[in-house]
Amino acid sequence: MDIEQIRIHCLSKKGATESFPFDESTLVFKVLTKMFLMAPLSRWDKGENTITLKCDPEYTEQLRADYESIYAGPYVSNKHWNTIDIYKGELKPLFIKELMDHSYDMVVKGMTKKMREELQNS
Repeated sequence: MDIEQIRIHCLSKKGATESFPFDESTLVFKVLTKMFLMAPLSRWDKGENTITLKCDPEYTEQLRADYESIYAGPYVSNKHWNTIDIYKGELKPLFIKELMDHSYDMVVKGMTKKMREELQNS
């Protein structure tokens, strides 16, 4: 799975946008104002294809136990975020998309009622 496939999948989500809020090499996807995926493009340029996704805390632990390619990443809450190594090839593209969908859904679930209504009406 390449970065363009990830980008297309993320932007297909209702209310999703992309930006570089931290620096010029960290691509971030948000739903409304909330992040659901980060991709450090400077690492992709070196062949280290990783993304960081929001995750349910219990599912986070299960995923890390089951997959070497899923681990706690830097700069985020290890309880709620996982880093996914795509370049290792352990994870199938469909499963990666499911993890991206889970991240998006977790962010939407955590929104206020007003934000969810705004998203629904957008």
